[in-house]
Amino acid sequence: MEIKNYSIEVGGKLLQVEVGRLAAQAGGAVTITYGETVVLATATMKKQRSEGGNYFPLFVDYEERYYAAGKIKGSRFIKREGRPSDQAILNGRIVDRTIRPLFDERMRNEVQVIITVLSVDKENDPIICAVIAASLALGISDVPWSGPVAAIRIGEIENAFKINPMIEDVTTSPLNLLVSGTEEKINMIECEADQYSNEKTTEATRLAFEEIGKLARFQKEIIAEIGKNKIEVELTTPSEEFTAEVKAFLDEKDLAGAFYTKDKKTQTSLMEAIEESLKEKIAEQYGEDEEALMKRKAEASLIFENYLNDVLHERILKNDERPDGRKLDELRKISAEVGVLPRPHGTGLFQRGETQALTVATLGAPGDEQIIDTMETDEKKRYIHHYNFPPYSVGEVGFMRGPGRREIGHGALAEKALLPVLPEKEDFPYTILLVSEIMSSNGSSSMASTCGSTLALMDAGVPIKAPVSGIAMGIVTGENGEYKILTDIQGPEDHWGDMDFKVAGTKDGITAIQLDVKIDGITPDIVNEVLDRAYIARMEIMKTMLTTIDEPRQELSKYAPRIISMKIDPDKIRTVIGSGGKTINEIIDATGCEIDIEDDGSIFITAENGDGGERAKKWIEDLTHEVKAGEVYTGKVVKIMDFGAFVEILPGQDGMVHISQLSNERVAKVEDVVMIGQKVTVRVAEIDKMGRINLTMKGVKKE
Repeated sequence: MEIKNYSIEVGGKLLQVEVGRLAAQAGGAVTITYGETVVLATATMKKQRSEGGNYFPLFVDYEERYYAAGKIKGSRFIKREGRPSDQAILNGRIVDRTIRPLFDERMRNEVQVIITVLSVDKENDPIICAVIAASLALGISDVPWSGPVAAIRIGEIENAFKINPMIEDVTTSPLNLLVSGTEEKINMIECEADQYSNEKTTEATRLAFEEIGKLARFQKEIIAEIGKNKIEVELTTPSEEFTAEVKAFLDEKDLAGAFYTKDKKTQTSLMEAIEESLKEKIAEQYGEDEEALMKRKAEASLIFENYLNDVLHERILKNDERPDGRKLDELRKISAEVGVLPRPHGTGLFQRGETQALTVATLGAPGDEQIIDTMETDEKKRYIHHYNFPPYSVGEVGFMRGPGRREIGHGALAEKALLPVLPEKEDFPYTILLVSEIMSSNGSSSMASTCGSTLALMDAGVPIKAPVSGIAMGIVTGENGEYKILTDIQGPEDHWGDMDFKVAGTKDGITAIQLDVKIDGITPDIVNEVLDRAYIARMEIMKTMLTTIDEPRQELSKYAPRIISMKIDPDKIRTVIGSGGKTINEIIDATGCEIDIEDDGSIFITAENGDGGERAKKWIEDLTHEVKAGEVYTGKVVKIMDFGAFVEILPGQDGMVHISQLSNERVAKVEDVVMIGQKVTVRVAEIDKMGRINLTMKGVKKE
């Protein structure tokens, strides 16, 4: 294929597109260069359908390569890069959530999009390139798809919005907003903000949407020029006769009534029974033909899903009737507890309807920070949030194999929501680990985790700047542009509704947003309306939380370690550490403390009890104290010479008492006055030009 190159200016920088040089056998392959960040995306589809499935099989893989940053990854013995980092998983989810809504859900041909990061300049974010490259790869390929899409990041630099700011600038920006979508709609948002107002968030979203439109039109021109003809794939489309037959059966079994049963357990039981009876009916009719049976089961599953989708949309749009009987803006019943476990440092139990999250806070030493070694950055995290979603939380049985993409994504969202309100390290040097255990789930467990995390932090005595609450908003849309916004969506409204819009923040502003849609997207005006309604709901939730605990506890848990902070001259660090770590290890062994030393001379002593911490502090103070003339010490005689005795007045610091300074009386022999190991009280007479400490015992006892 002929190599083609295109370019467009985005955020004051040139974004370059190259097609035809790499990955020629993929269905579509595009390389995006932005600065010196280079990303390759490929899109390939199987020509054969995957029979028997009841979902569209899309696979999105985001592949980091450490060579992209000139780094070698791995241990001394294993150099091959292994499982993707959490950031790679989160980036893959962003691409997936952006492109998935624009596929026909009736497709059963496997589609794989692979994004490979080939070069990173640590200035331009690869995820921006990844979304655009994936969009163009799909657009020029033979894969049926309704793009293109693009992504734009907005930050605030020197009180002004910045399009696609440098990675370094994002870390100090009060807004980190990533928006994806088509020329007409927004279909994905990720946001981390420092208590940002609804108005400014909407303004930033509109700016991103305008830039997305420019990039979408740019892509359409490329696709029109070099794009392949789209393959006509066989869709799972039941015949009118079979559809009518299945719908009649579902009407007879009153699936709509089961769906609108308020109690989740009863609802699930009734719906599963109807679905099982439908399968039995189909098996009776088509059991002799295995191929026909598999096809009919897949079609019936699609009809079943569409039936419930139609029921939900019709009842909400026409009658404002939600499955559990709530009003459109009504929250489920909320409860909050703290201190529910005796030994952990802080606990928060938050429940909204049938969704229940238990968050446990653990406070650790500064040295417990997590080291993050990624393709782009090397950093330390002092705040870590883990999210666990065991199968029993939805009444199921399953394998416990560690966190999947969803769990990592939900944990990252809750982490973003709380990060802006945490105290600075100088004020609270602890490493903070929050673990959210989802005990029961029926919608918005990530926002329940956020609320439970606020409770746990305050219960642990972490001096957060403000409490954070979160809510999940939904939408149901009609064919003529009509829509109804739902507050506090639960499972069925998430699954059969058209949007999951999570918003977290304080009373003063937004701290995190995550938007996913199942339709082609929503407009900036709808974004603004959702944010306003979400604020009302968040404040109502906040009232319940603050009724339980209205401020951080004044004292840490008695089981939490105590940290003593101190600062020394950086030039004295080697004195504290000692040769080969001998000195610091001696302090640690003797006091039972953890000691962390930073390059600027900051020292953090973490102790299980105050006595050990104070002993370690005193030891370090003695090691680093600058002796001055006139100071009095009680020290130990460590060496005797003919002309005097050497006394250790501080750890590692000796001074000499000349024989003439041992006593007011004449001394013939040093041993007549002192012995090795004897403790004596001395005064610093002077520090000579060579830094030697000269001591005296004359008159000290009288003083």
